[in-house]
Amino acid sequence: MREEVLTDQLWERLEPLLPVHPRRFRYPGRKRADDRAALEGILYVIRTGIGWNRLPTALFGASGATCWRRLTEWHEASIWQQLHEHLLAELRAAGLLDLSAALVDSTHLRALKGGSTPAPVRSTGASLARSTT
Repeated sequence: MREEVLTDQLWERLEPLLPVHPRRFRYPGRKRADDRAALEGILYVIRTGIGWNRLPTALFGASGATCWRRLTEWHEASIWQQLHEHLLAELRAAGLLDLSAALVDSTHLRALKGGSTPAPVRSTGASLARSTT
């Protein structure tokens, strides 16, 4: 049994912010997973900290890979940022925003090729010195 995070009232406020993807008529392909199921899966992963591949598909109706792809899609389209700002604005307006329990996590930021080095690394190995004789 899972705890309900995405209530019907919350979903009614967030659904208009999500883009509608109409199916193609001629070659529709596989039916797209429900946005609500994907959002519930995303929120579950965020709250519990489990890996995407360990998300129970039967519990949400969307696989971990689907939820991850949907999060990436929404992030690239700035929809995830809009959802976040919308919810924070509502909480702030209601006086329910408590930042004392905020958590900052940087594990989602990638350091490509180990990041940038600020200066060349000085050698600590032996080198040929000038003769003093």
